[in-house]
Amino acid sequence: MDPILEKYYALEEKIKSYNPNLDSDRLFEAFTYADSAHAGQLRKDGSPYITHPLAVADIVADLGLDVDSAIAALLHDCIEDTGATHEDIARHFGATVAELVEGVTKLTRVQYTSKEEEQMENLRKMLMAMAKDIRVVLVKICDRLHNMRTMNYQSAKKQKEKALETMEIYAPLAHRLGMQRVKWELEDLSLQYLDPIGYQEIEGELEKRSAANEEFMKNIQDAITSRLVEENIQCKVYGRVKHTYSIYRKMYSQNKTMEEIFDLYAFRVIVDNIPDCYNVLGQVHDMYKPILGRFKDYISTPKPNMYQSLHTTVIGREGIPFEVQIRTWEMHRTAEYGIAAHWKYKQGLGNRQLGSEETFGWVRKLLEAQQDTDAEEFVRTMRVDLFSDEVFVFTPQGDVKSLPAGATPIDFAYSIHSAVGNHMTGAKVNGRIVTFDSTLKSGDIVEVITSKSAHGPSRDWLKLAKSNEARNKIRQWFKKEKREENIGTGRSMFEAELRRQGLSLSAITTEDILPNILKKVRFGSLDELYAAIGYGGMTAQKSVNRIKEEMLRLGRVKAAEAKAAQMTQEALLPANGKAAAQAQAEARNQKPRRSESGVIVEELGNCLVKFAKCCTPVPGDPVVGFITRGFGVSVHRADCPNAILGLQKPEEKDRWVRVAWVEGDRTAYTTGLELSAKDRDNLTLDMAMALSAAKVKVSSLSVRAMPDGYASVSITLEVKDKSELTAVINRLSGISGVYQVTRCQNC
Repeated sequence: MDPILEKYYALEEKIKSYNPNLDSDRLFEAFTYADSAHAGQLRKDGSPYITHPLAVADIVADLGLDVDSAIAALLHDCIEDTGATHEDIARHFGATVAELVEGVTKLTRVQYTSKEEEQMENLRKMLMAMAKDIRVVLVKICDRLHNMRTMNYQSAKKQKEKALETMEIYAPLAHRLGMQRVKWELEDLSLQYLDPIGYQEIEGELEKRSAANEEFMKNIQDAITSRLVEENIQCKVYGRVKHTYSIYRKMYSQNKTMEEIFDLYAFRVIVDNIPDCYNVLGQVHDMYKPILGRFKDYISTPKPNMYQSLHTTVIGREGIPFEVQIRTWEMHRTAEYGIAAHWKYKQGLGNRQLGSEETFGWVRKLLEAQQDTDAEEFVRTMRVDLFSDEVFVFTPQGDVKSLPAGATPIDFAYSIHSAVGNHMTGAKVNGRIVTFDSTLKSGDIVEVITSKSAHGPSRDWLKLAKSNEARNKIRQWFKKEKREENIGTGRSMFEAELRRQGLSLSAITTEDILPNILKKVRFGSLDELYAAIGYGGMTAQKSVNRIKEEMLRLGRVKAAEAKAAQMTQEALLPANGKAAAQAQAEARNQKPRRSESGVIVEELGNCLVKFAKCCTPVPGDPVVGFITRGFGVSVHRADCPNAILGLQKPEEKDRWVRVAWVEGDRTAYTTGLELSAKDRDNLTLDMAMALSAAKVKVSSLSVRAMPDGYASVSITLEVKDKSELTAVINRLSGISGVYQVTRCQNC
């Protein structure tokens, strides 16, 4: 038999195993339609293209989805890669299948101006498709899983791009939909390309231990099974070793060896009913010593993705810790297949219930969240909302609230209602008053103290809130209640950023430039832009960067920079327009005077002083000055690479002058720090808290996650002198996972 036909008949048999009433003729028609449409097209490995839709449909069948989903999987590339249309598919296979195929196609067919915007739009479309018909996203996840399984035929660049996107988008979605098997495989496949060395190290170690692992797991499995049979408990017991990416994540994010991972081994005990779950728990604790603090009851408090199970970690006689998960068969099916389990094991459950408000409330919240934030912020916080560990806390009435790990009372208040958060004046945890930055733990009973006379949230709450939902509601309050204040704050921040990048406001507000600028930043007027910057929906730096890109496209940047330079030079030069060199010569005859900048320039009098952005000096740093052409004296740290190099150039020797800090000056100076740290949950929050405790003003804090498990952090802050900066560096160096803090060079 033809190998492709053989694969099709295997697919048909697999679907019949859980759907005996399968319309085989309709399924075969979809297969032949897709085969004809893709005729002549080949995969990267040289195989006929139809092998890919067949493989995707096979994964769909593994999940136990309905026939329409399997047919949509067979046809999912027809609209995008062949001459087939939505109308053609609807005519042959019905409107439902056509909508599914169109939905899958739309998730990939868009061009964007930035990677963040592309990810945000793709996410938004996935969430909208999910709210409409969850099967669109399930088929898309199956499509991505097969692509990752065959990624070895792609270029190295493509492999890393797709692996990173899978790790950031598709694995979290699979997790949020409860599809643990798919999530684990997506993570392991992605890790092969993102860190092949780390992947091979763990695989090699597991391979070396395989014989010992199998013996250990068989002994534990047999012991638990024998004990439960004696107690007349019907059960199925089996063990597994933690999957590769999960080991990798714990080893690198928590700096642990494989021996230090408590749940390297996990055993599942599957029973018939919930009372037996708790009975098994007692038997396991009687057989092995439980580790305190490692018990979790997800049966009474399910996870948001419907996951239910009892988890406990115990130590066997060999001194090796292992995890035991106890669940019913229904819980097990939900844990393995997530939302897809409804099709396989609850035939007849309509899509109306599957898309209910309770089941997909988180989809609605994520869609709302993207309306008042920029692309990068949305993508970053989406990862927190989709892929973070949860804490489960209680209201005083006993209702359970699921929040991201590291959540604060602010997150709790806004999870109840916007009005509760906006009128919050305090909070109690377990009956005791706590600060707003307190971290909540599972089992806490949280009470929010409100007042009708409360003035609304503080802007600092945006830094303290962990959940995207809370931050979004805070932004909405500022957007609605503080428009004039937002415009004033935003304008000030925007103009400061323009000056920093060498542009002037007048250069971008001419009649021929302004409409293009507003279109680029996607606002109807400058006031709307200022307001967005003021309430946190857009950053000044991003808006100016986009404006500069547009002006470069229009060929106006040089003119704008020249205009800004001319304005500065006019302020520096005498009114009669003499050359800068002559003005400097005359100034040398004057007595040195104190500069308003807090720096004394020993050889010059009244001149403009600026601080070099390449090294951002602060009082206490040894400094030197450089006479620039048209911009006054630029002050550098003495150890700045630009200063060291410049002093070695004979042609510039006369332009370097001695400068000194004014004693007793308490002006705040902007400087920058760069940090390297192991990426982990709450890293950004810990840094924000350390900076808050140091009582310094932070202009920006950006964290960029690296594929190797580390994070690169840039901080811009204001300090009064070097001793204050040193204190900040010491605080940041003490944060868990931070291994290097350096002064910014060439910021």
